[in-house]
Amino acid sequence: MTVAADTAPVGGAEHSWGRLERALRDRRNSGGKCFVPYLTGGLGDDWLETICAVAGAGADAIEIGVPFSDPVMDGTIIQQANDKALSEGATPQSILAAVRGAAADIGVPTAVMTYVNIAHHMGYERFASSLADAGISGCILPDLPLEEVGEWADCAQAAGVETVLLAAPTAPDERLPRICDRSRGFVYSVGLMGITGVRSELAASATRTAVRLKSVTDMPVLVGVGVGTPAQAAEVCRVADGAVVGSAIVTRMLEGAGPDGVASLVAEFRAALDAAHS
Repeated sequence: MTVAADTAPVGGAEHSWGRLERALRDRRNSGGKCFVPYLTGGLGDDWLETICAVAGAGADAIEIGVPFSDPVMDGTIIQQANDKALSEGATPQSILAAVRGAAADIGVPTAVMTYVNIAHHMGYERFASSLADAGISGCILPDLPLEEVGEWADCAQAAGVETVLLAAPTAPDERLPRICDRSRGFVYSVGLMGITGVRSELAASATRTAVRLKSVTDMPVLVGVGVGTPAQAAEVCRVADGAVVGSAIVTRMLEGAGPDGVASLVAEFRAALDAAHS
């Protein structure tokens, strides 16, 4: 199938690429694998400098967590980071304002990851506009089910924000094309049933779900949840287009490694992906 340079076939139709999807496709089209680290917004005084450093260390895009008091998808590490950031006064508004002021310095696309309560409380249209005003390209709301995503996705699309949807290992085959049809930026292939966290080895489902998704979409497919080491990221990228890593990165932030320390870990992931898939 021949596809125009700025569109992608999804569910039998084409959609225009946003900045996030374009960056990931560019990496894939160059023969590489995508790496998207997750960092908790508002965590410490240097979180924004850390994001900029991580961008320079080889991230293709950055997922910025907007802390929420009841993060149902997140494990102990990210819950601790959420609690610490909230105790230090982080709010959705303060995080977006900081990103807006530094968007040019970050240099790679960003996506926020938070929960639908925050978007609903602010109002979908206002929340989407706030993301766009901050220069944020995408949004992940993991507790908003496919059947209820329409209103948010429409508001996001009108604002130019890419809605990234998740595909769980338990999703039946007939559901996957519908997820891909609604998703923008990339499709988030959930590596295992459960919460985020670093594990000693990959779950068997980490690659199976990605294979199933790759068979029904040309959109970038990235695996996250349960991917915690450079070797694990390289392993999932044997079948996926990239990896999302959160808990290992946030652990460095909680340890006070600072921008350089966190960036050095990101550089390790980048090197592992480049070495394994060059």
